[in-house]
Amino acid sequence: MMSTSKQRLAVPDELTSPQAKLVYLALLVQENATVDELQQMLGLPKLTLLPLLTALVTDDLARRTEDGYACQ
Repeated sequence: MMSTSKQRLAVPDELTSPQAKLVYLALLVQENATVDELQQMLGLPKLTLLPLLTALVTDDLARRTEDGYACQ
């Protein structure tokens, strides 16, 4: 069953890649996730995820945490 919550998830305008948007939204929903969790959830290989996560951190849209990554 789909949630009827009216909360909207906003994606920053600077994210143009569909995969970057997907990773960003996954971090918003999960609040904190490891690379392995993101890989399993999104079905993306680590070789795709790692550069996307690095770019999100560089752009101050995400941060490294003790356990993985989280949105800023």
